[in-house]
Amino acid sequence: MPKMKTNRAAAKRFKKTGTGKLKRNKAYKSHILTKKSAKRKRNLRKATITDAT
Repeated sequence: MPKMKTNRAAAKRFKKTGTGKLKRNKAYKSHILTKKSAKRKRNLRKATITDAT
């Protein structure tokens, strides 16, 4: 049986941490940024851990 193909879309978006959790970047940071506050944009820069679901 051949190897399973990696889902490249997911592989580019998620990185595995040392403990096995998945790290991801936040959405809503690519365009229409003028109406978003500096505080909101600053918090969107931070990476976060994915939820268990």
